[in-house]
Amino acid sequence: MSKTLAIVGAGRVGRALGSALCERGWRIGAVVTRSRATARAAVRAIGGGKPQPNAWPELFAANVILFALPDRAIEGVAQKLAAVGANLRVRPRTSEKQAGKGRHMGLPLRGKIVLHTSGSLSHAVLEPLRVAGAAIGAMHPMQTFGLGARTRLDGVVFGLDGDARALRVARQIVRSLGGIPVNVKPQRKVIYHLSGAFAAPHLLAVLETGVRILMQAGYSRKQATHALCFMAQQNIANIERYGARRAWTGPLPRGDWGTVAKHIAALRHFPPEYKQAYVAIARLAARNLARSPRKMLRELGKVLGLRF
Repeated sequence: MSKTLAIVGAGRVGRALGSALCERGWRIGAVVTRSRATARAAVRAIGGGKPQPNAWPELFAANVILFALPDRAIEGVAQKLAAVGANLRVRPRTSEKQAGKGRHMGLPLRGKIVLHTSGSLSHAVLEPLRVAGAAIGAMHPMQTFGLGARTRLDGVVFGLDGDARALRVARQIVRSLGGIPVNVKPQRKVIYHLSGAFAAPHLLAVLETGVRILMQAGYSRKQATHALCFMAQQNIANIERYGARRAWTGPLPRGDWGTVAKHIAALRHFPPEYKQAYVAIARLAARNLARSPRKMLRELGKVLGLRF
């Protein structure tokens, strides 16, 4: 298969994937965005491709088309691309009609692979393109794409779903990136995406809250950020090595309810969300990590003056 890939939408995800694939020998074709300026900027970031602001026909020159778009835009863009393809149909030659080959010869999407990168939507959102002759699929990297950061893709798990032919190509792409392809049932995509949305962004909120609390103890932001990120990295290493329950530390697993009570008292000096989050996370930890969740929840309830 020719390694030619076009990209529709080139924000953080599209640029990161395009750049990594370009480095690994994939030829980047059309890069379609809303304006010439954003298309040119995307091509510069990717290191290859041809900027094509809203120039849909150029997409058909590639055999793989990657939708790196916000979830809300995917269905509409799929419908638009299918419509453009329908308008570009070429009338089959008389000899092809006689041979029974004319039914599909005029479809520009015939034989193409179209993938999207959404984590919460299944491949079914691309159905108009399947009707137009393409094989469709989804290829979502379970990774964060920070502003201005070079995103690591080797070792990243990619959630895949789609047609058999699209899945084969998606696996080829993921493996060329050094990633790990894992199939996800289409009806489970929202749950799959929920897991990542629960863990990664909430971790940032928890760490930032910890940083702000530590700054109240006299640390600079730089010192507080280093201290808590260093500790969090050790926790992540421990959970990978030993599992969550064995890696769990702090006053809760020790049964140090006096310290928990002091924490609750100190949180009165912070915005109400701080205490609410502390309580919610403590309850969540008791539910998922304690050997006897009900017992720990009862003890926690005594400290909080609540009944669980």
